[in-house]
Amino acid sequence: MGIRVICLGNTTLDKVWPVRELPAGGGKYRASDYLEVGGGMAANAAVAASRLGADCAYWGRAGDDDAGLAMRREMAAYGVDVAHFRLFAGARSSISAVIVSQDGERMIVNFRGTGIPDDTAWLPLDLVPAAAAIHADIRWVEGAGAIFAAARRAGIPTVLDGETATEAAFSAVLPWTDHAIFSEPGLRSFAGAESLQNDANRRAALTKARALGCRVAAVTRGGKGTLWLDEHGFHQQPAFAVPVVDTTGAGDVFHGAYALAMGEGQSVAQAMRFASAVAALKCTRRGGRAGIPTRTEVADFLK
Repeated sequence: MGIRVICLGNTTLDKVWPVRELPAGGGKYRASDYLEVGGGMAANAAVAASRLGADCAYWGRAGDDDAGLAMRREMAAYGVDVAHFRLFAGARSSISAVIVSQDGERMIVNFRGTGIPDDTAWLPLDLVPAAAAIHADIRWVEGAGAIFAAARRAGIPTVLDGETATEAAFSAVLPWTDHAIFSEPGLRSFAGAESLQNDANRRAALTKARALGCRVAAVTRGGKGTLWLDEHGFHQQPAFAVPVVDTTGAGDVFHGAYALAMGEGQSVAQAMRFASAVAALKCTRRGGRAGIPTRTEVADFLK
């Protein structure tokens, strides 16, 4: 059994249509296939960590509906502990329509669900000290704040998926975060559009994040690699050059791999390289979860 990693946050049922190219406007388009698979930032990260050898648990919320039941079954089939994946009666689960083109780019339309409470009283925070690393996304702010505060008290490293959110949400969670890894849209929502104009502005935005309390602040940039700022300075991990088939879930997979690496005691530079390799390999295969590589495949790739 691998080290314990807990992932908390968003889960979504993805309804996926592969097409030749992304639609440019209204009209009818023919899909080459149709899939229904689990998705969501923290949920995908949990599957990635499990696939890579972690003893991974997912803590999250959905409706007690067909979508919620399907997501819980699928996650369990990937080896993720779903004992604290709670389904609320009368609530509606989050569902996404995902259009994936032949070059691997995607368009996502998401319904976030309704009737799912933000209350955190049911979270078993007494289990946090037994974990080696904690990951959460920014979608459930109350949950992320609660589990990160418990992890800070226990000295457990925390990794935040900094997707698009309000500045208030980031201000509530970043003081409890050790490693904040933003997407480019997430960094823009935190620090403004100018944060993406050049490396100097990106560094200023990451400095702002560190000023709120996190030790490492990073931004993933797809094929342009990852930039991060820590107490030693400003760094870059180049992206691995691979034939891209499907980018769905690549960022989530990066986060799951990075959280596992932190739990294993890897350095930040080692973790960035490892997570970049995992995400790159995922992009060579179709499917957000089906494309996640094994630990052996990652090791062979890095050789």
